[in-house]
Parts: sequence; structure tokens; C-alpha cells
Amino acid sequence: MTTGVPRKIIHVDMDAFYASVEQRDDLALRGRPVVVAWRGPRSVVCAASYEARVFGVRSAMPAARAERLCPGAVFVAPDFARYRAVSQQVRAIFARYTALVEPLSLDEAYLDVSAPRNAFPSATAMAADIRATIRAETALTASAGVACNKFLAKIASDWRKPDGLFVIRPAAAENFLAPLPVARLPGVGKVMEQKLARIGVCRVADLRALDMQQLEQQFGRWGRRLHELALGIDDSPVRSERPTLQISAEDTFAQDLCLDQLDAPIARLAAKVWAAHAREQDRIARTVVLKLRTTQFRTLTRSHTGVLPPQSEVALVRTALQLRARVELPTSTRYRLVGVGLSGFVDADTTQPDLFGPERDESDA
Repeated sequence: MTTGVPRKIIHVDMDAFYASVEQRDDLALRGRPVVVAWRGPRSVVCAASYEARVFGVRSAMPAARAERLCPGAVFVAPDFARYRAVSQQVRAIFARYTALVEPLSLDEAYLDVSAPRNAFPSATAMAADIRATIRAETALTASAGVACNKFLAKIASDWRKPDGLFVIRPAAAENFLAPLPVARLPGVGKVMEQKLARIGVCRVADLRALDMQQLEQQFGRWGRRLHELALGIDDSPVRSERPTLQISAEDTFAQDLCLDQLDAPIARLAAKVWAAHAREQDRIARTVVLKLRTTQFRTLTRSHTGVLPPQSEVALVRTALQLRARVELPTSTRYRLVGVGLSGFVDADTTQPDLFGPERDESDA
């Protein structure tokens, strides 16, 4: 299911990671619905134990809604320093098996085990050993997926969660994918799912029935990518060192604010982002991004890619405020969250103006 030499990829995903760490470290939490979140009307859920998920509690939902869904839930304030420490312990385990480890977050990673450091009869046996080692050394469980590429391995790791192992063999990949809803494909969110539904595409088999030219006419280069995913094709390599793609900071307000009250929060967040950008070595961001979320949880983004990258914190603040001016909602609209980001990172030696092309503004509501 790849266009090159077949590979052996494992995707490992810790089960309900933050909540599981809390349950591991506090015996009183075991078997109870645990929600990792700060209490309060503005808080969002960082993680939920499987006992809480039974009630419909999910990550990123408002904590107040989680409390309504599961009145008996135990709320625990997140302890990211502890989660990072456990994550480093798990990554050290991965490194015993292969040098090609690509972390996606604190709780998941891709491993390319095509040329492993230890002799195992199969990638499946190695995945089982990795899961057993994680359990033995951290007292936590992990799910794993094994396949010939990253896309399929990630789908496989989710197939038998929690504490499961699933393998998608190359010869079985196309049949496995055919009945899946297109929302299972990476990059197909609610908006794209609706666009595909309008042309009669609801499942991967429907997508596969369209030729690539038709998809490209409809969706541009993304159409080609959809065509490849429908066939189980993904040649993206496992990168042990992932270059920075985006730096961002955001803040949820105690009280909703009007658009013209966002100057100070935007400036404060821009200062954080610029300080993080300054720590990047030989990487420069081209694009400034502003994110807003209304009281009704509608999320808007505005972005600007200039001929030159932002040259200072002051320039970053100025551009972010200009992006705010491009928000065309009624003046009565209130906002519960604002975020500032830098994206479009490139190597510093490619930042000549002629390589950037014209300035570009983008909006997404």
C-alpha cells in the first residue's frame, strides 16, 4: 500500500494518558470517572478516563458540559510536568527498539521498525513487546497499530483501544478501508466531510470510485491526496527530528470580551509567541495567525503571509491587530478566546523576498 519499498510502521498511543497517570498515582481514582481539567466555566477538558467517556465526556469539550454529562466525575487539575516526565520515560523505551521515532504529542508516536535495533520475528511481535515493556515499567497501558505506512498504522492503533493491538496487512488494506467513513481519513474534518457528502462520498469506497482527475478538479492538490489515502497509499517518512511547523499561544477569558477589547490580550500572547520564536535556531516563520472563538464556540482564523517574515515583536503585534480588523462579525459579538500564532516556518537561508512570492491573506470561519 505504498508506492516505494514496503516499510514496517508502528503507531503507539497511550490510553487516556493524562487521566491514566492520575489514576495510577492515586488509588482512590481507580475505576472512577476522572476528568483532567481545571474547574470553572472557561475550562476545557484535557483528558477523560474511559469511565468518564461512557457518559460522553471527551477531550476539548467545555468542563462545564463534562460536569453536566457526568455529575459524579472527579475533576483533577492537570500536572503537565508529571505527564512530560512519563512521556520521556516512554520515549526512552521506544529508543531501545529503533532510532526512527517521531513523537506526535506527549502520548503518541510513530516508530519505523523496518531496520530495528533488536531481532524480532515480526513488527507485530515487536509492538507486543513494546506494549508489555510500557506496562511493566510505567504501570500504564498503550494501544498499538502495525502497518506498512503511517496513515494505516494510526488507524490500526485506534481499532482496539484501550490496551489493544491491531495489524493491517498490505494485502488486506484496501478491503479494510472500503467501508470506513471518510471522516476516518486524516485531514477530513467536518467541513470537508460535508463537501464530500454533497458529491455523494460518505465512505472510502465512494471516494475510491472517483478518478483522481475528478478529485483534483474539485479539491485541487488535496484531491490527489484523498485519492491516495482511499487506496491506502502514504509515503510520508517517519522523521525522528520534526522541524517546527507552528508556534502559538492562546487565552480563554474569565468574561467574554468585545473585539475592540482584545488589544492587550493580543499583545501579551504575541510577546509569548515571539519569545518562543527567538529560541528557534535557523528557522523563521512566514505567516502570522490570529484565532478567535465566540461565545457560541464559533472559531475563526485570519492569517497573513508577508513578502518578508515579521521582524520583531512589535511587527507581530501590529500584524495580529490588522488581522483582527478583518473580522466582520457584528460589533455586538463577544469572544471567549483569542490566540496568536506563527506558522509557515522555513530555513533561515531561504528567506529572500523573491522566494516568498506575493503577500497572502487567508480567512477561515
